[in-house]
Order: sequence, then structure tokens, then C-alpha cells
Amino acid sequence: MLCLIRKKKEKRSPLKIPPLRLPGQSVQEDIDRIVDKFLEYAVLAALAFVVAAMEWIRAIFKSPPQPVVFTILAGMVWAFVLVKAMKTRRRLQVLKLGRDGEKYIGQKLELLRDRGYRVLHDIVGNGFNIDHVLIGPTGIFTIETKTISKPAKGPCEIVYDGEAITVNGFAPDRDPVVQAKAQANWLRGFLREALTKALSVQPVVLYPGWYVKAKSNGFEVWVLNPDMLPGYLKTEKPLLDARDIQAIEACLSVYARK
Repeated sequence: MLCLIRKKKEKRSPLKIPPLRLPGQSVQEDIDRIVDKFLEYAVLAALAFVVAAMEWIRAIFKSPPQPVVFTILAGMVWAFVLVKAMKTRRRLQVLKLGRDGEKYIGQKLELLRDRGYRVLHDIVGNGFNIDHVLIGPTGIFTIETKTISKPAKGPCEIVYDGEAITVNGFAPDRDPVVQAKAQANWLRGFLREALTKALSVQPVVLYPGWYVKAKSNGFEVWVLNPDMLPGYLKTEKPLLDARDIQAIEACLSVYARK
């Protein structure tokens, strides 16, 4: 019988330059290696216990060997583990790409400190997180990073019309515009309650490594390639002075450390 196997489309990372290493990353990698090795030992110990237990059961109940039954059970377990392993591998690939994208964007945003901006990363709310918060002379910005693998060949284009985003002609599973608006609304409400002051918050979605086609920066949500962000910031009018920036940063820093 002829089996036709559909060739999986090749993907490539949108990040041209990998992010810099973080403080303590080498130690974290050592910790991860130790944990992984310990898990291997734990699996071996569990297997040895199961084998010993089966032998004791046979000895106590004087039951004959049943290789067929245990082979079927082993096959079912291996099939279950294989499916879980494949799903875990795919999930880890997505998570690692997202992690590297957030590092990359974080390092890009840190360069804006010379222009008077302050950056906070990974602000955690109730059931969500804001990847980055940028605070500077032209206002407050919540930044959602979307790191998506690109096809090996062909166009790589993000189109935004002010309402919806398409990635190479397809709508994302989760609407980044709705997500970005929700993050900005949460931060706006948090700062109003914490500082008893109404502040404007601009939601931003960044797609590293992708060409982003948007008509203007007059939309409620900015959807950009990271390299476009500094230019957009230059066109904005000054809104905050140094005292405001310091107060907002301090307020969010206290919250983030809880």
C-alpha cells in the first residue's frame, strides 16, 4: 500500500539576532540540568519499584507469567506517553519562542532609557500579564509581544486596519487588539486607584521580525514592528514630567514585587 506523507512546512524564527543573556542565566541552566538529571533517576527508581512489586505479587499469589497482558498494557502506556511528549514538545517550542521574543523586545525597550523612558517587565494581573510597560515623557504604554514563527519562504506580512490583525492573511486565534485594550484598561484603572489621578495608557502590540502594514498611528492600538516604535514615540506630544514618571514607576514597581 502506498502511503502519502504530507511534508511539514518549514518554519524559521523571526528574530534575526538572539537576545542577550540574563543575569543568573548560567546558574539557572545548571539548576535545570540538575533537575532534569534527577527526573531521569526518579524514573529509573520508579521502574525498579514496579518490577520488584510485580515479582512480589507473582510470588505471593503464585501466579504464572502473563507477558501478553503486560505487553499490551506497556504498549498503551507508551502510546499515551508518546502523545503527551509530542504535545509537550510543541508547547515548549512555542513557549521558548515567546520567551526569546520577550527578551528581545525587553532589550530593545531598555535602549529607550537614554531618552527618559523607564521600563518594567512582566507585570502580572489576575489571570493575565503585561509583557512590558513603558513609561516616559510621551506617556504610558502597555506592550504585548507576539513572536510568531515565519514560513521558510514567501511573504511575511502583518496587516492592521485599525480594528483587526491578519498574519499572512489569517486571523490569529486570540485577538491581540482585544488583548492589548484589556491590558491598557487594567493599567489605567490600577493607576487611577493607586495615584488618584486619571492617566492615559496607550496599548501597543509588537511583532518582532515581521513586516507590519498599518495605515497610520492614529489607531486606538498601535501594531508595529519593534524598529518602528522609537519613531512613533517621537511624534507624540510630551505628557509626563520627570516627577510623574518616577511616581508611576515606583507605584508599579511596588506592585510587581508583591
